[in-house]
Amino acid sequence: MEKFFNTIRKKQSSQENTVSGETFLLVGLGNPGREYRASRHNFGFMVADRIAERLNTEFGKAQFKTLVAMVPYEGRRIILAKPQTFMNLSGQAVIPLMNYYKIPRSMLLVMHDDLDIPFAALRMRPAGGAGGQKGLGSIIQQLGSQDFARLRCGIGHPPGQMDVKDYVLNKFNKEESDLLPSVINEAANAALAFVTDGLQAAMTRYNGTVEG
Repeated sequence: MEKFFNTIRKKQSSQENTVSGETFLLVGLGNPGREYRASRHNFGFMVADRIAERLNTEFGKAQFKTLVAMVPYEGRRIILAKPQTFMNLSGQAVIPLMNYYKIPRSMLLVMHDDLDIPFAALRMRPAGGAGGQKGLGSIIQQLGSQDFARLRCGIGHPPGQMDVKDYVLNKFNKEESDLLPSVINEAANAALAFVTDGLQAAMTRYNGTVEG
């Protein structure tokens, strides 16, 4: 295992030397552990994984309670992060990363599931409250500010009297699962557009609902 991490570190060090532009921190929120891997609450992890796959990089570096991947992209550097603190303590991972890499709030994007918008809807926003999303709330609390971009990935409300906790920790249903790869792809596109084109352009292009 240590050999694996050393290989990743060498690869990342080589990549960092090819980048002269800005550094962006793209954070996917979720819960660590195999039992949560496919749950609605891990939408942010899924988007981060898709970006890593697309950019041919891996989460091989552990820093500040976070799995990290670093990769050059269009003359910039992207740091992908998946906090391993569990959702409610995400701020304890994100803020140390921001401080260590000197990431300004304007170059932070948090990708997360959102109960308040329907499944397959994507909404990028420049700021705002947590809206009940505990991971987002933890970041806001630790950062002391709501002024950072977020990519809200809709999961909709639980049906009937189903408990919210049970709903977000359950897997997507069959109909959702069929569309999920397309939604994740579009969310990854939105996140990368944030890096290359800026928030306003990404919002204009990707705020909407992914069709099947």
